[in-house]
Amino acid sequence: MEATNELLRVENLGVVFTHGSMEAHALRGIDLSFSRKEIHGLVGESGSGKTVTSTCIIGLLPSPPGKIVSGRILFGTQDLLKLPEGEMRKVRGRKIAMVFHEPAKYLNPAFKIGEQITEMLILHLGMNKAQAREKALELLGLVGLGKDGRILDSYPHELSGGMKQRAMIAIAISCDPVFLIADEPTTALDVTLQLQILRLIRKLKDMLGMGVLFISHDLGVVKEVADRVSVIYAGRIVESSSKGKLFEKPLHPYTRLLILSIPDARKRGSRLATIPGRVPDADKTPTGCAFHPRCPLADARCASDNPELVEYEPGHVAACHHAGEPWNI
Repeated sequence: MEATNELLRVENLGVVFTHGSMEAHALRGIDLSFSRKEIHGLVGESGSGKTVTSTCIIGLLPSPPGKIVSGRILFGTQDLLKLPEGEMRKVRGRKIAMVFHEPAKYLNPAFKIGEQITEMLILHLGMNKAQAREKALELLGLVGLGKDGRILDSYPHELSGGMKQRAMIAIAISCDPVFLIADEPTTALDVTLQLQILRLIRKLKDMLGMGVLFISHDLGVVKEVADRVSVIYAGRIVESSSKGKLFEKPLHPYTRLLILSIPDARKRGSRLATIPGRVPDADKTPTGCAFHPRCPLADARCASDNPELVEYEPGHVAACHHAGEPWNI
C-alpha cells in the first residue's frame, strides 16, 4: 500500500472496560490501515471487537466504563485520541461519518428526515435553511429516495427499514466526509435490499473518493463489497489481506472456518462447516492464541504462546503458529 494513499491508521489500539475490580480487554493491540477509495472489511463473530474499534475511531467510546489504554489513531497528521472533544466534534460528521446498523435507534422519531439532514449541513457547512433543503433533496436522490420532497417531509416511522437505512446513509455523506464507517449496515434487511445497500456504498465510495470501514459478522457480505479484509477475533487482528488473496488462500484456521461456513449454492445438500464453542468473554481471554480452544490445529504451543502477525506474502499477514497448514474437517 502506498503511503501517499493512506487515509487513516490505527496503531496498537488497546481498550479495557472496567466494572469494579473486573477488567475486560475488548481490544488487545489492533493495527489497521485504510486507503482512499478503498472499502476495508472488518469481519468477526459478535464480541470480537468490531464495533469497539469503530467507536474509538469516531470518538464515541463510552467512558466510563471504556478506556483506551494504548495506541494511536492517525488521521493524516492528527492523532484523534489526543484531540479535545471540541476539536473532535469538528471531525465527527464532517470528515469522518458513521452509518449505524440500527437506523431506527439513531434517527430521531420527533423530527422529519429533512430536518435531520439539514441540521448537519447548517452546523458543519454553514448553509442557510434554503440551501440546506436543496442539498438534502440532492442527497436523497443520490441514495435512491427520490427528489420530490416526499421523504424529506416524512418522519422515520413512515419509512421502511431499507428506506431508513438509505436516509441514514444520506445523513452520513451530507458533509462529504473523506472516511465512512458502515457498522453492519445490512442487518435485518432482506437479500434484495442488502444487495442494493452494498451497491450504493460502492457507488458512493467511487463517486466521493471516500475510504470506507465496512463492519460485518458475515464474511459472505464482506466478499460482495470489500477491497481488503481484516479478520478480528477476541480483540486482535488474526489475518489481513486483499479480498482476492484472503478468499483464495486463507491462512488462519478461523478465517478458513468462516469461509467454509458461508452458504453457497454449490454446497446444497451438504452440511456447512461450523466453529465449535464461542468467542471468549473479554475478561476471560485464554492464554496463548485466543482461538486455540476452538481450533482444529491447536497444540501445546498455541495454548502458551500468543502468535504475532507475520507477513507471508506482500500485504497478507496472519497471526498463527500453523498458518496455511491443512487439516481434515
